[in-house]
Amino acid sequence: MSDEEQIGGGGAASSSSSTPQKKNHNKYRRDKPWDTDDIDHWKVEPWSTDAAGSDSLPGGQLLEESSFATLFPKYREKYLREVWPVVTRALDRYKIGCELNLIEGSMTVMTTRKTSDPYIILKARDVIKLLARSIPVAQALKVLNDEMNCDIIKIAGLVRNKDRFVKRRQRLIGPDGATLKALELLTGCYVLVQGSTVSVMGTHKGIKEARRVVLDCMKNIHPVYNIKRLMIMKELAKDPKLATEDWSRFLPEFGKKNVQRRKPHQVTKEAAARARLADSAAAVGLGSADAAARSQAGGKAKKKAYTPFPPAQAPSKVDLQLDSGEYFLNEQSRKNKKLAEKKTLSSIRSKERREAHEREYEAPPSSRVARVAKEGKDGQEGSTAAAAGGIDVERLKAKFSKVGGKRKAGTGGDVSDYISGVKDKKKK
Repeated sequence: MSDEEQIGGGGAASSSSSTPQKKNHNKYRRDKPWDTDDIDHWKVEPWSTDAAGSDSLPGGQLLEESSFATLFPKYREKYLREVWPVVTRALDRYKIGCELNLIEGSMTVMTTRKTSDPYIILKARDVIKLLARSIPVAQALKVLNDEMNCDIIKIAGLVRNKDRFVKRRQRLIGPDGATLKALELLTGCYVLVQGSTVSVMGTHKGIKEARRVVLDCMKNIHPVYNIKRLMIMKELAKDPKLATEDWSRFLPEFGKKNVQRRKPHQVTKEAAARARLADSAAAVGLGSADAAARSQAGGKAKKKAYTPFPPAQAPSKVDLQLDSGEYFLNEQSRKNKKLAEKKTLSSIRSKERREAHEREYEAPPSSRVARVAKEGKDGQEGSTAAAAGGIDVERLKAKFSKVGGKRKAGTGGDVSDYISGVKDKKKK
């Protein structure tokens, strides 16, 4: 390097120290003549098994043996024994060996001396994984094709609460499997929910979309939202004008909303009481400050006493069953007990309804009988006769004797007013 270049370099360094320049990361990148737009990077070229083909191995065979093994649950043993000859014949076409160990409960696949495709052993590994996850053998063997891929999504550790996990997993399946069927149609994948995993088979793009929907469902985002988004994307893909444009303006955004909950009855009741108190204070003529102070004092909640101990835990369903002894009964006995309680409660309610219905047809007591029963003070016989609707003779005698006494005393009382025919005899 010459002295002038060294001096120039020093000057550039001093100027760069004062004003830092942005780095050019694409400085040494060059266009690749073999990487053009007409090349499909996602296309999988088929492997040629011909020895003279361009894809054949240099030595004609693999140098080392590769093997993969996986365990399967006990309930899959019977099915795997029945379909294992089908699996053996399918893997034999690709020169892959397989072994079913019923003692250990494992399946193993391995390469042989005749295996030419180095990637087929990974496809065989996926086959035994899917078979262990309750995938039918006819569907699992499709993974051996080049255009078919698979993914096993683990969802057990995404939700801590077991009951919540079961509800969200059922939400992914939907009523009668409708949500899962819609997801399969939109992504073009085969989806199976089994235990703590979700098995997906299809293209890379479809598997990516299905994984996103599954994980969002475990994060408490309903699958219907993502299904709606996929439906819009499917319609947009049909339009060639929108193929190179951004679709974000067409896709809906499903954000969480703070929905105003209904206030408790006690809160609304206290608010109404404060409002009435403020109105009455204003009507009386109190100032606004006094009315506000009174309403605030009336609606102020009582302060609870502080205690360092947490509240007692409410008994669980199992605790209640242990206390009542229902926990030690079998399922049939529990059902019979609940049915008997339900029948008893139903009979009691029906009896109450029948009695209420019969009371509607009872005749109400007459006003005269009710008045006599209320005013009667002459002993048990008189009250009984009045309640029965008869005439109380003793009471009438007492009444007439009182009237006669008044007449003798000169008070102007006349018994003839109460006896028919007495006035007519006097006139004659």
